[in-house]
Amino acid sequence: QVQLVESGGALVQPGGSLRLSCTASGGTFRRYTVAWFRQVPGKEREFVGAVRGSGGNTYHYADSVKGRFTISRDNAKNTAYLQMNSLNPEDTALYYCAAGQPILSSLRTETAYWYWGQGTQVTVSS
Repeated sequence: QVQLVESGGALVQPGGSLRLSCTASGGTFRRYTVAWFRQVPGKEREFVGAVRGSGGNTYHYADSVKGRFTISRDNAKNTAYLQMNSLNPEDTALYYCAAGQPILSSLRTETAYWYWGQGTQVTVSS
């Protein structure tokens, strides 16, 4: 069983930056693909990006964040990060990290992930 805890959510002004962290415990972190999703009330959870595990370390991003958001991972610290730059109000959401071993075609699908954190709120507003 893997436990995930997100942190780093905050209120930030448009154009600002924020880094979210996702720290895992209870499993072999390096084996898992780690993904970030976000959700706005009344809408479905949306894929943000993912980094493959098991040495693959390939990166995948939603078009809406490509070039602005960067995912990284530090397996020695059992932690993944989501660096968010050039934030705009449309990025306001509850951000979740998830871990699992999805096949490539399911990488962007929330049901492909086994473990989820509780979420951290990001609000972009002036």
